[in-house]
Amino acid sequence: MSKSSKMDIQTALFLLAVCEQTSNQFNNSRHWFLVPPTYSIVGSFEAAAYLDMKELFGFVLESDKAAILAFRGSGSAVDWVNDFIAYQVKFRPVNAGGHTHCGFTDVYMSARDRIFELLDKLPPGKPLFITGHSLGGALATLAALDIAANRGPEGIVVYTFASPRVGDPQFARAYNRLVTNSFRLRNEHDIVPHLPPLVYQSPTKKNSYLYMHVKGEIKRSFRMGSVAGNHILSSYFTDLAQEAPTLAAAICNYLPGWCPLPEK
Repeated sequence: MSKSSKMDIQTALFLLAVCEQTSNQFNNSRHWFLVPPTYSIVGSFEAAAYLDMKELFGFVLESDKAAILAFRGSGSAVDWVNDFIAYQVKFRPVNAGGHTHCGFTDVYMSARDRIFELLDKLPPGKPLFITGHSLGGALATLAALDIAANRGPEGIVVYTFASPRVGDPQFARAYNRLVTNSFRLRNEHDIVPHLPPLVYQSPTKKNSYLYMHVKGEIKRSFRMGSVAGNHILSSYFTDLAQEAPTLAAAICNYLPGWCPLPEK
């Protein structure tokens, strides 16, 4: 995978396939998922969604050359409840880290100790790719700033897909300063990256909160016939694959079921 300061389409396609496996891990009754060749599992982590219900939320993989921290998107009803708890709280792991979406932050903080425990198993200096789709993209954004601020920014590369906004302008500034290589892919016809709105009015706390996207926008434009179709992970993969069909085919040939292909 590429650590270039420009988006690498092969890396994006590969990480979309990794994101697909976070969903497979969650949905499979035995929590099995596919691991790409040359990679091994460092460990998985759970997080507490609404009402402290623990769920699998991703894993850390490692090869000789790089490591991957991957977060899954919304996979249950309680996840969607968390998605809509959009008032803000202080992002406690980072000094001057601003304020962030309460629902996303609660999920991330419940997994933080385990994530750092897994990262401690990695050798120093190894590049770390952080990725996620949808809710997973929001969690990846929180993790990236936390890790950059508290473990050092060297070697961190972030690829998120269809991520919603995560925090206020102060959070975005801190992220933009510390996380050097960050790519935020979003479909202009996907509603999720437009949420929460730039100014969010809480229906319960009677307060207004400002939201700002972090840097690195890579705007895509595709329509898949429905609100859900414009958002799902397989649609993002299909869109990128059209630009690099040979690369996409090579990645999909790694393992049967590895790629997030649309249902026929």
